[in-house]
Amino acid sequence: MSDNKVVAIWENNVFTLIDKALAPMYLALTGNVNHWLETRAIDYHRANSRLLKKALRLVEKDDVSTVISVNAATITDNYWIKPFDSTLEYQDVRFDNDYFAGLALRGNYDSFNKATNSKKTKTPELTNTGSFEKCWKLINGEWWMVKTANHNQQFSEIFIYELGIHLGFNMAEYARGIKSVMTRDFTGNGKYNFEPAYSFMGENEDYITVVKKLQDIAPHTISDYVRMIFMDTIVANPDRHTFNFGLLRNPVNGTIISLTPNFDNNMALISRAYPINIERTKDVLVRCFNDLMLFDPSLKQYVPLLCEYDIKSTLEKVNMKVRTETIIRFIMNGYKRIDGVK
Repeated sequence: MSDNKVVAIWENNVFTLIDKALAPMYLALTGNVNHWLETRAIDYHRANSRLLKKALRLVEKDDVSTVISVNAATITDNYWIKPFDSTLEYQDVRFDNDYFAGLALRGNYDSFNKATNSKKTKTPELTNTGSFEKCWKLINGEWWMVKTANHNQQFSEIFIYELGIHLGFNMAEYARGIKSVMTRDFTGNGKYNFEPAYSFMGENEDYITVVKKLQDIAPHTISDYVRMIFMDTIVANPDRHTFNFGLLRNPVNGTIISLTPNFDNNMALISRAYPINIERTKDVLVRCFNDLMLFDPSLKQYVPLLCEYDIKSTLEKVNMKVRTETIIRFIMNGYKRIDGVK
C-alpha cells in the first residue's frame, strides 16, 4: 500500500505490481518483498533492539516478522502492508506516539519496565534502521530522530550541518541534545517518500556509477549529490552508503522531487578520533572525488569556494570546545587537494 492505494499484491510469495509509479522503487525494480521488509527492520545487533522486542513480547523476532508486526510502516514514507482480510486504513497504522523512545534510545531498566507494562504496541522503533542507538521523538507535533552521541560525535554532526548551511547546501536540520544529536524528519511525516539509494543502486556506492544512474532517473539531483560527496570529502566521512542518502518522491504521483538533504555524518571529522594525517596525503576520499571530476569535468561547477573564514565562522557558531586549528587545517588541506579548486 501507498497511503490507502493498492500498489502491489503479495500472495503466497508471488509479487504482482499494480502501480509502478507509486510503488516503492526497490519493489518495482526487483519484486523481492522479503528483502524489502528486511531493509526496514530495526538492527538486531543493537542491544536496545533486543530489549524493545522483549518488552513488546514479540514471539517471532526475525526481521520480517518484526516489520510486519507494525504493518511495515515507517516514519519516513507512506508505504505499508495490509492483510487481505483487513479493514485497516493508513491512518490506523501511522505512528502517533513515542512511548517506547526512552527504551530504544537509552535502554535503562526503568524504561524497559515502563515499556513492558504498557498496553501500547504500535511503535516506529521497530522500523527505525541503523546501527547506533536511536529513537523517534515527537516534539511539538513533529518527528525528530534522536541518536546517542558523545561530545566529538555531537560536534561533528552539528558542525557539518552548520558548515553546509553556510555554503548553501541542502542539509537535514540538526540540533544538539542531551548526550545526543537530533535530526528533524526531512520527509515531513509522510509529505514525501524517502527512497534510499539502495533501492536503485544496491550496495554500489561508487561515485561515478551513482552519477550515471542519477543521469538516467533524476538528473536534477546530481548537483546536490556532488555537493554531498564534496562535503564527505573535506570532512572525511567514510560512511556514505546507499541507505544514508537517496531520493524524495511525491507520494501522490511518484515523481522525484529532490535528493534527500545531507544527513548522517556521525562518523566524520573527529567523531572517532582526531585525525593523524592532517596533510591529507594519499587520502582515499579525495582520490575518489577527483576521479569523479575527471570523469565529468562539468561537475566542478557544483564545487563551492571554501576559505578559512568559512570554517572559523562555523566553529564560532557551533561554540564547542575542540582543537580548532587542527580542524581548520584538516578541512582546508582536503579542499586544496581537490583538483581544479583555487
